Amino acid sequence: MSKTSISPIDVYRLLPRTNCKECGEDNCMAFATKLVNREVALDKCPPLLEEKNREAYNKLWQLLKPPVREVTIGSGERARKIGGKLVMYRHEFTYVNPTAIAIDVTDEMDESAFRERVKGVEGFSYNYIGRELSLDMAALRSTSNDPQQFGSAVKRFASISPLPLILCSFNPEVVENGLMVVGKNSPLIYAATKDNWKEMVDLAVMYHCPLAVFAPNDLKLLKSLTRTLLEYGVEDLVLDPGTSPREGLADTLDAFTMIRRLACKEDDELLGFPLLGVPLTVWLGHEGQPEIATWHETWLASALIVRYADILIMHSLDGWSQLPLTILRDNIYTDPRKPVAVEPGLRAFGNPNEHSPLLFTSNFALTYYTVASDLESGKVDCHLLVIDTEGISVESSVAGRKLTADKVAQALKEYRVDEKVKHRKLVIPGRAARLSGEIEEVTGFEVMVGPLDSSGIAKFISEKWTAQPAA
Repeated sequence: MSKTSISPIDVYRLLPRTNCKECGEDNCMAFATKLVNREVALDKCPPLLEEKNREAYNKLWQLLKPPVREVTIGSGERARKIGGKLVMYRHEFTYVNPTAIAIDVTDEMDESAFRERVKGVEGFSYNYIGRELSLDMAALRSTSNDPQQFGSAVKRFASISPLPLILCSFNPEVVENGLMVVGKNSPLIYAATKDNWKEMVDLAVMYHCPLAVFAPNDLKLLKSLTRTLLEYGVEDLVLDPGTSPREGLADTLDAFTMIRRLACKEDDELLGFPLLGVPLTVWLGHEGQPEIATWHETWLASALIVRYADILIMHSLDGWSQLPLTILRDNIYTDPRKPVAVEPGLRAFGNPNEHSPLLFTSNFALTYYTVASDLESGKVDCHLLVIDTEGISVESSVAGRKLTADKVAQALKEYRVDEKVKHRKLVIPGRAARLSGEIEEVTGFEVMVGPLDSSGIAKFISEKWTAQPAA
């Protein structure tokens, strides 16, 4: 059965059906619906965890588990989940667990450079339509191949940062020295190969850590290694089929696509694990050319994000590289069933008083934050009424009757605008001009039609607005 064709009834039949409300829902059918929509976890139903319901629990787990296993890297508040995908294509169902971006540091960096780079990863932050974009973890590479030096670098990292960590070395002795420091924090071990898998699997089992499997350009070997590691008891695996830039790019993207297709469309459990890409490899051919390397790394990373990578190891920390990548990632991993919206309500910008302008806009996040940015940059003191248009832009919500004169009147009343302003003037968006007459009739406000683009609001207010106290 397709994971997207499961109905709440299929799930409900396997639930205890006690309607006990211990899950927080009104009844078992409501809980079943949320399970199907992946809004709650199976273990939120206490009766289902009882021994007598073990068979039902196992059947539900098999029914609901994603084709791509969810793996957690790190511990505590900064722990990062990757994988957990239910579908291959975003329009089929919402993607979960956005691609994690790890920035590399090495065990041969001096103290100052090491600290600065780690803090740079932690400090990357950008507010994008109300959401904070950030980087997720660090990949500590053993370029020295010295176990003691690597252990010291891991200890240094742990003392300055709570970020999840990837321990990068093909030498099991080197990795073990790192695990002795942070093993309890569930770092990702990178990586098991056909030459070192036995030692790496022993470390993964001993420290209960996720393990990456590396088999470049060899799908059969990748599956063989995965089967072996599963038999040895390691279930939290991450697959790296190899990342080849330039001439090998087509083969890399084909491999990522094929693996995800086999997992989601063919139920191949040996390939149903998160995928790891290493755009950092482009730097091997561009030493001494940082701008070119950064450019190549950025477009390779963007291609891998689009082609199903669940985690990336990168080198560049430049804003012009990471900002477009994190925005791309955010856009791909939003719910296509729900417009991105902000809470409706009455907002104040600058230092408005009871005679300051009153404007309104929709609660579509991109519209709201564009308007807010223009009001702030234009230093406009005003009240902004954010109307619930179900997350649709002004022009579209007017056309679709999600924004009407009645809704404007309702919002004015609901958010008690008359307690904030003493005038009866309302500036409406230029793209809602067709509603001006209706709004005046329904609300009793004098309507002023503002500019089509919010960048013109500051000039419009300075030229057109006159504060007139109510008589």
